Amino acid sequence: VLKCIECLNGFRFSSATITRVLEEFPMIITMNEEQFWAKIEFLLGIGIPRGRIDSVIQIHPGILGFGVKNRLKPLISEFTDLGFKPNEIRDEIVRNPKVLQSEVGELSKCLRMLNSLKCRAPIKERIFSDGAFRASYEVKLRIDLLHKHGLLYRDAFSVLWRESRVILYDLDEIDKKIEFLINIMKFDILCLVEVPEYLGVHFEKQIVPRYNVIEYLRSKGGIGDEVGLRSLVKFSRLRFYNFYVKPYPECEKIYGRFVDVKVRHGHPEGLWKLFKPPRYSDSEEDLKNIKSFMEQVR
Repeated sequence: VLKCIECLNGFRFSSATITRVLEEFPMIITMNEEQFWAKIEFLLGIGIPRGRIDSVIQIHPGILGFGVKNRLKPLISEFTDLGFKPNEIRDEIVRNPKVLQSEVGELSKCLRMLNSLKCRAPIKERIFSDGAFRASYEVKLRIDLLHKHGLLYRDAFSVLWRESRVILYDLDEIDKKIEFLINIMKFDILCLVEVPEYLGVHFEKQIVPRYNVIEYLRSKGGIGDEVGLRSLVKFSRLRFYNFYVKPYPECEKIYGRFVDVKVRHGHPEGLWKLFKPPRYSDSEEDLKNIKSFMEQVR
């Protein structure tokens, strides 16, 4: 351990970085100075300034455990083959060194999925607002989260492709929704494959109040058929209110401030006046024709 600390001090790492390396990657004590230097040379070779290497290692000490030839260089080659420029790759690694934790081929799949999205243009613009590299990595993080909860990678990609708004949500928010789905609502994680919209709706405003209403009605025996996740999520606000809240006055308190449902008309009030045909003044000839016609009718 003392030799390892001396070696790290020789590379001018801060005491905070050395402590974090020993805590997060204790196998470092089995490495020699040449193995250390190979990782430092690699980081310098991709353009990371010497003064920033300390912070990169402190954020992600696991980099010291990756092989240069069989892991790090193939990963950088993949980024380059995808069309990313060296300075773009360098900046993303400095911003978030955990990018180097990706497996070879992961970001390629994520970028292909992003390029095939058929969502609304504003959503796609927000997804790519910080560049394709960061967008691809954000997809990877969400794929990993869904896989951690039990979805196959194929199903996780399907969920994100069909409900692309999830890419814009924080990981903590997505995790909270999944935990609620599995532990509280008692649905299987595979329900997300059938109803990916669940991850796209608001947790506090839609998921929780609707679930509370259904649970109350179920406890009172007010529901004959089992309410599935599709009905719980995909019903419009008005339809859910008419089905489950309006017939039961006590549910209005449970539904809370979300009970104020108004029917939207096809056109704003007063717009019908714009569709009224204009009135033209009658000429003398028109008046004569009208009088002669009325006399014949008499």
